[in-house]
Order: sequence, then structure tokens, then C-alpha cells
Amino acid sequence: MVNLLYFMIIMITMFLGEWVSKKTHSWIPSIFITAIIFLIGFWTIFPKDLITKASYTKDFITITIGLLLVHLGTLMNIKKLIQQWKAVCIAILGMLGTLIFTLTIGLAFFGHDLVISTIPTLTGGLVAAALMTQGIEKEGLLTLVAYPVAMFVCHHIISFPMISACLRNEGSRLKAVFRKDPDTAKAMVAEDTSSSSTNNWQHYFSLGEKYDTPAFIIAKVAAIAVFSFWVGNLLNGVINSNVLCLVFGVIAHAIGFLPSNALNKAGVFNWLMYGLLTFILAELNATTPSTIGKILLQVLVLIALGLSGMFLASVLLAKPFGMSRSMAFACALTALCGFPADYILTNDVVNSLTNDSDEQQFLLDNMLPKMLVGGFATVSIASVLIASFFLNML
Repeated sequence: MVNLLYFMIIMITMFLGEWVSKKTHSWIPSIFITAIIFLIGFWTIFPKDLITKASYTKDFITITIGLLLVHLGTLMNIKKLIQQWKAVCIAILGMLGTLIFTLTIGLAFFGHDLVISTIPTLTGGLVAAALMTQGIEKEGLLTLVAYPVAMFVCHHIISFPMISACLRNEGSRLKAVFRKDPDTAKAMVAEDTSSSSTNNWQHYFSLGEKYDTPAFIIAKVAAIAVFSFWVGNLLNGVINSNVLCLVFGVIAHAIGFLPSNALNKAGVFNWLMYGLLTFILAELNATTPSTIGKILLQVLVLIALGLSGMFLASVLLAKPFGMSRSMAFACALTALCGFPADYILTNDVVNSLTNDSDEQQFLLDNMLPKMLVGGFATVSIASVLIASFFLNML
């Protein structure tokens, strides 16, 4: 019964975060509320081993990360990536701006440990935070474990309102364009080619719709993860196994071995994401008010530096890539959140700007593909590479 009790506490904490986020239309991130509850709980009444007693062990998290990275590969649509190449370029170059500012000014003022352990999380969100906390623990650097967690919580508080503001500005501009000449505005929207995602090989990997069960989908995702780790071991870690999970996930999806959005179709995506988030926030049990106080200002300064580099890069690239400054900065900011936050924020903004279904569709057709592809390129691809590289620098 104790295990169930602790599991219930964790799920209630997750729900409270989501409830506040929905009530405030994502202006207050769910992760912020959840993290605050965990933090206060660990400082007061939560047992330090709350997470493991709720069955979220390190072995479970290893499985979770592998499956989720393969799953991220099934969200990739190569045609859409090609179609939205400008958004990809701005998002990636925005990350580069962040890295330049933080690895120069940041390193000069805050030293190696803080910068190296936090910057991947600033440019990669949840997945990068998970990889960094796991890697730091393996290296035995327990004094650094709180750093990526603090960065993860803080940058969500700042990035969500900024993304919403950028999208509101762009949405208002697009709404004026649509109202001036609806027919011309509709013609400006590029044809969405993502619907043609089937391929000729897909039927070779299916036993028929009757047998395409959640267990079969999860088994195939696990097979790709196992293969990725096996190849990673063969290469003696030259290419990180987590990177290979993502790469082989993209390939498996492209050839039809895995369906799009695989783990959601299997009904386990949210379960695994909650487990991953719980594992990350569990690292707060090693903190005290004094340790958080010592690094909070430094983390906030690093976020300011990173966002400054990101803003400068996106503003300089906006005109050459045919985007407004607001849209370009929003694309770059997807590096801080990724899917599904970019999807939720875009829809929330569109729904708040207009109730007209034609206008809503026009706004979504213009903004959502850029946000999704920018997030996939940064959080799903680049962040894994950056986190893997930075782990070697610890």
C-alpha cells in the first residue's frame, strides 16, 4: 500500500501543475508548479526516497529514455523538415547564438562546472535535462545534480510567456493580413505535404490491423532501442547510444517499420513522460534552500545570456529568411520547450486571438508548422547531440 500511496502523491502533484497551467492558459508552466511542490515537499514532509518507493527506479528510467528517444524519431517527417527548412535554420542558429554567449561570457564568470552542466538543458528541455542528470550521476558528481534541474525549472518560467508574446504579435499581424484580403492570404499558405507519410514498405512490417496492438508497437519501439544500444556498444561509445536511438527511430519511421507518433498510438506516451519528469524532479531531494539560493542567480544570468544570443541570431536572420522578427524569435525559442509545449502554446494563442474558424486555420497553417519543425530540430535532434557532447566535457 505504501508504494501506491507515494505513486498517488506524485500523480496529484503532476495534476496540480497541469491544473494551474490550464487555468492560466500556460502563462504559469505546469513544470514550475510541480517542481515547487516537490521542492517544498522534500524540504518538509516528503521522504527522500519518494520516487524509488513509487517504483520510478534508475533501471526504469533507462528504459524510458531509450523508448522516448525512438518515439521522437517517429514524430519526424522528412518532407515537412525540407518544406520548413527556414524555420529549422533559424532554430538551429538561434541555439548556436545561445552557445556562443554562454560558452564565452558564461564560462568567464561562472566557471566550468555550472556552465557545462546547465547549458544543454537550456537548449534542449526535458530530454536534455534527463540525459544530463543521468550522466552526472554516473560520473559521481552529485554536487552538480541540482544544476540542470534548476535550469530546467527556471527557463520554463521565462520561456513560455516569451513564446506566447511572440506568437500573439505574429498572430495579430497575420490576422490583419487575412482580413484585408482573405483569398490572397489563403494562397500564401504553402501546401501541407505531411499527409502523404505512407510508403511502399509499410505493409512488410505489419501483421494486419487486427494484430497492430499496443504490445506489438511497443515491442517494435523497444527493438529499435535495443539495436541502438547494441550498435553504441559496438562503437565503444564513439556515438552516444541515445543519439543512435533517435537516428534509428527516424529511419524506422521513414521505412514504415514504426508508425507515426508510435507511443501515443500504443497509449503509453504520457505514462513514460510522467516517469521521466518525476525522475528529473527527484534530484531536488538533494538540495537545500541554501544550495538553490547559491546557484539561482547564476542560472538566471545564464538564461539571460542564452536568450540574448538567441534573440540576436533570430533578429539578424529574420529578414533574409522571409520571417517577421516575432516569428523568427518564436522558432528559436522552441529550443527551450519543444513538443508538445510548442503545439499547445500555438493553439492557445490562436484561440485567444479569434473565434472565426477560417482565421484560426489561416493562423495555424502559418505558425504551427514552423513551431513544430523548429522544436523537432532543436529539442529532438540537436539537444541530444549537444547533451551527449557536453557529458564528455564533465
